Amino acid sequence: MIEPGATHTITRVLDEHDLASALSTEDVFPRVFATSRMIALMELAAARAMKPDLTDGELSVGVSVDVTHSAATPPESTVRVTARFIGVEGKLYVFEVTAEDDGGEIGRGIHRRAIVHTDRLVAGAAKRLRSSSW
Repeated sequence: MIEPGATHTITRVLDEHDLASALSTEDVFPRVFATSRMIALMELAAARAMKPDLTDGELSVGVSVDVTHSAATPPESTVRVTARFIGVEGKLYVFEVTAEDDGGEIGRGIHRRAIVHTDRLVAGAAKRLRSSSW
């Protein structure tokens, strides 16, 4: 079992795909680190921290994210995203997630993940589409 306080950090040099401006060709967004990419890295850091708790056929999935993106980061900057395991709430693994660049903190929040069986998750997703009335 992952121990409270355990961390995993991801370091990334931002490229064009990480920028808000890459999100849409129809809308104008600035050439700074996108909030959605920051959240994706936070999820990835937490998922990697959970790897030792997974067995064959299992994976972890994000259940909730409550973060604040507090500062803009320009292209080609280095960001570090850390997930620190806080503990378990029922079946959910809870992480404090933080992001920083060379200027300091740029984001912070709480992220919850669950362990699921891969086959069951994929089957459930397919069933949702088959039963859709769209």
